[in-house]
Amino acid sequence: MSSSSASLTAVAAKVAAGQRLSAEDGLVLFQSNDLLAIGQMAHMVRLRKNSRKTYFIANRHINHTNICVNRCQLCAFGRDANDVCAYALTLDEIEAKARSCANLNLSELHIVGGLNPDLTLDYYLEMMQRLRRALPGVVIQSLTAVEIEYLARQHHMSCRQVLAALKEAGLDSLPGGGAEVFAPRVRKIICSNKIDGDTWLSVHRAAHELGMRTNATMLYGHVETIEERVDHLLRLRELQDHTGGFLTFIPLAFHPRNTSLESLGMSGTTGYDDLKVLAIARLLLDNFDHIKSFWIYVGAKLAQISLSFGVDDLDGTVVEEKIAHDAGADTGQSMTKNELIHLIKSAGFRPVQRDTLYNVVEEGF
Repeated sequence: MSSSSASLTAVAAKVAAGQRLSAEDGLVLFQSNDLLAIGQMAHMVRLRKNSRKTYFIANRHINHTNICVNRCQLCAFGRDANDVCAYALTLDEIEAKARSCANLNLSELHIVGGLNPDLTLDYYLEMMQRLRRALPGVVIQSLTAVEIEYLARQHHMSCRQVLAALKEAGLDSLPGGGAEVFAPRVRKIICSNKIDGDTWLSVHRAAHELGMRTNATMLYGHVETIEERVDHLLRLRELQDHTGGFLTFIPLAFHPRNTSLESLGMSGTTGYDDLKVLAIARLLLDNFDHIKSFWIYVGAKLAQISLSFGVDDLDGTVVEEKIAHDAGADTGQSMTKNELIHLIKSAGFRPVQRDTLYNVVEEGF
């Protein structure tokens, strides 16, 4: 038996025994080419935590503005204010998008956008209030940690103060965007103007302390090393140990088209990469209840396969998505509830429609 096979066997023994994996174990997993063995371990953990339940949500994405002062190297969505393609939705337009979904029995509105200097905290407070009136009972998951920190700087407030004001106006949860990879070396290359990893974590810690549940992400498949991936995952795990506030982890496959990183010759991730990252996330993030394969980023067919590689959530109906598609994602922009149910059932799993907090909305399809 080779040393690499022996190391993977040792990791498998820890997984079978329910023991926490170390950073060294994470490196062994990423260095291994035995995808099926890694997937089998992740599937064991998935069954332990969630049996054959596979979650999805009826949700609607709204990207309210693409004007952004950061203009990150990784991003194809952001625009300068004078760009012919720049836009900022009015509050009336946002409310109209929400009201147009009134008959879809949505559980969640997911709203993220650029750092637009013309949109003040008052704009966002009124947005939350209008959406709460338009769709009472629907969870508002809105504004990344990057957007929260920008509003705090704009208004000379702390992030906690901004979060508290937004929560009072109707904000329920933060999405996981903006985490990218926490390593400073990586951020200098792919998002040099964005908040650092420590700040991202501190915003989510503040949200958790205010009683808000949030998501976590990692953008992979660009310039990061496997050591930097493992570090990112373990820093998320450490915060979850302290707060328990994360709902789910969502690995996001990098799409290079139309970004400034495309010139570096990046071609995007492969299905092998995607399944490996999803499976290893399930193994390292032992204190996360859920791992999501976002079909918008990896495609519906690979997302379906990922259900046997540690994943128990496919996200949802989405309706409209601009950020990944501006970067070249060739997936659709929406999926019906019945399509999601078919994907899950035909893979041999049990579909469960959830809300943001993983409360069951409907099952037994």
